[in-house]
Amino acid sequence: MFDFLDQYPYLLPIVIFFGRIVDVSLGTLRIIFVSKGEKYIAPFIGFFEVLIWIVIISEIFSRANDTVAYLSYAGGYATGNFVGILIEQRIAFGVLLFRIYTKENGKELVALLNKSNFGATLIHGTGSQGEIDIIETVVDRKMLRRVEKIFTDFDPGVFYVSEDIRTKQRGIFPKTKSLLSRWRLGK
Repeated sequence: MFDFLDQYPYLLPIVIFFGRIVDVSLGTLRIIFVSKGEKYIAPFIGFFEVLIWIVIISEIFSRANDTVAYLSYAGGYATGNFVGILIEQRIAFGVLLFRIYTKENGKELVALLNKSNFGATLIHGTGSQGEIDIIETVVDRKMLRRVEKIFTDFDPGVFYVSEDIRTKQRGIFPKTKSLLSRWRLGK
């Protein structure tokens, strides 16, 4: 498959390095999609991940006989993890549950969230420092920064936690633009 490497053997570590970056990045994304229950996307990504891995490992077994090739394999693996995480952060796939704890009036925060098309639930509680309001809201990860800004603008001393959730059903969620809507005529 890589016959040109017989003529240019110095390119082998480069091919190995970049092949591993793609392979491991796909592996990182596959694991994320498996954990989110995406049973159609994960196998598709896994097919290409393993295909690239087989090609790269076969080149290593047939041609690699020096430390530089082995180091490029390891370096590609490490870099692939980093790149995979960057890609995952960029696509921000998934849903988060935010639990916000504030001493301020929680009804006002719920109103702010509702105004921004985020559903929210208010619970009154008692904490170690007195009465508090607990607000829960479920948002797409793409909305993370937007909703965090609402919390911190409302109460600069707010305490909140977020959890990954696997599924959501019903509720109030802001409308998001489809990738295809950019190319639709007349809209």
